[in-house]
Amino acid sequence: MNFRRFFARSQSAPAARERLKVLLAHERASVGDSDLVAKLRDEILRAISKHMQIDYDKVSVKMERGPQVSILAVDIEIPFDAVRRAA
Repeated sequence: MNFRRFFARSQSAPAARERLKVLLAHERASVGDSDLVAKLRDEILRAISKHMQIDYDKVSVKMERGPQVSILAVDIEIPFDAVRRAA
């Protein structure tokens, strides 16, 4: 068993960051924000729910568009014992 591999950081973060950049660039070119926000919300919640239990009703996702940048704000209420239940 290779312990370095076990404790090494996952390489999925850079890939997820690139996917998010592509989605945001596509969103800037399109008109419908609500559809993109709904898709992002679903994908983010699926990724988080793999690691812990979350209450889908206590999630807020907002997209704010500025002249040069868009901001995606995600608020997720995570119970204190959610990490222990998932582990």
